[in-house]
Amino acid sequence: MSFTIAIIGRPNVGKSTLFNRLVGQKLALVDDEPGVTRDRREGEARLGDLEFTIIDTAGLDEGAKGSLTARMQEQTETAIDLADALMFVIDARVGLTPTDRAFADFARRANKPVVLVANKAEGRHGEIGAMESYALGLGDPIQISAEHGEGMGELYDALSPLMPAPVETDDEAEDDDEMSDEEIARRPIRVAIVGRPNAGKSTLINHLLGEERLLTSPEAGTTRDSIAVEITWQGRSFRVFDTAGLRRRSRIEEKLEKLSVADALRAVRFAEVVVLMMDAQNKFEEQDLRIADLIEREGRAIVLAVNKWDLVERKPNQISALRTDVDHWLPQVKGAPVVAVSGLMGEGIDRLMTAIQDAYAVWNRRVPTSALNRWFEQAIQANPPPAVSGRRLKLNYITQNKARPPSFVLFCSRADAIPQSYLRYLTNSMRDAFDLPGTPVRITLREKANPFAHKRKRPS
Repeated sequence: MSFTIAIIGRPNVGKSTLFNRLVGQKLALVDDEPGVTRDRREGEARLGDLEFTIIDTAGLDEGAKGSLTARMQEQTETAIDLADALMFVIDARVGLTPTDRAFADFARRANKPVVLVANKAEGRHGEIGAMESYALGLGDPIQISAEHGEGMGELYDALSPLMPAPVETDDEAEDDDEMSDEEIARRPIRVAIVGRPNAGKSTLINHLLGEERLLTSPEAGTTRDSIAVEITWQGRSFRVFDTAGLRRRSRIEEKLEKLSVADALRAVRFAEVVVLMMDAQNKFEEQDLRIADLIEREGRAIVLAVNKWDLVERKPNQISALRTDVDHWLPQVKGAPVVAVSGLMGEGIDRLMTAIQDAYAVWNRRVPTSALNRWFEQAIQANPPPAVSGRRLKLNYITQNKARPPSFVLFCSRADAIPQSYLRYLTNSMRDAFDLPGTPVRITLREKANPFAHKRKRPS
């Protein structure tokens, strides 16, 4: 079992910077503003030959019961319960504060090994602050600079004695490069939940998990980091990313929100299936359409979830009308699955998870070449390509070069002259013929080499 360490401390001491340093990626948002981290975030850390799970937490701070600050502290307490050891981080440049002293007592009561880390210890002021931390009674402070990577060797020496002895593994262990198709199918499906602020993304994921893993609030913009959680549903594993709400670019002014939006866009690019969540009372707004267009351009499978369905007055044929609206407003992902859900009440969750698996299967689909070219001949006969400047366009054949999303190469003459409207016709015809609803379909044009191009024209 992996050894787990929780990074704790008051706000703005550099916990997320240290987390990013240990996982080797900028996964957690970092800003000078205190309280950027709200939900706890897990990552796989490596320090030398040490490998362990690291948890970044919200800054320990006091707040009224039921407030967002108090619930952030509850998330931190949960992380401490899950951890095998704690890294208590202080800001060496500021020195000890009353809050540091109060939460040092809190860390001691956890009855777990504590490594005291004096961050931002570069320079004379940092050294003085680090010396002050001896007063906490948590042992020798490890002086580091998470931002510049200084002191990592000393941190390694402090963590090594806490780690369990390595488990001997068989030399004939299975190689990841030789995984069978069945094993690949068991890998978690990466799913990003995106949408406008306050669409109910975190509430939905909490219902899937059966616990308040992610902070929720009526206030828009509660989620800042893209937080990944592991979910198992009917024996299938999913890695689900909760993301910050995406507003129109003209409305984004604060630096922190810009960072949150960039983090959400990275989650979309990393995902395999993207669930676009819309508010049932304000669906198909301009920003929803922009987000859907972004998902299609990134080539990700898309599922549309209309949330807060419990607040909508029920009428006959509502779902059919919803599907018609989707095809009208989002023709670029025609046939995309649409599911009415209530994250708060748990309505439609099973249908949503089924739709995600179906969209993932379509996104991975490969079409046999023989069937593809039979369809191609019929499609051209039914609607021949238009003549351009009095010259006929010749389409030779088509082949699929990859899946994820389904991508095809069309060999033709005069590729630059084929109109986009004709490519849309081929795309929609292909969707219907091979059952490719909703997923992006890519057609790349390639001109067939002219076998007579090397021959010189005879002089007249």
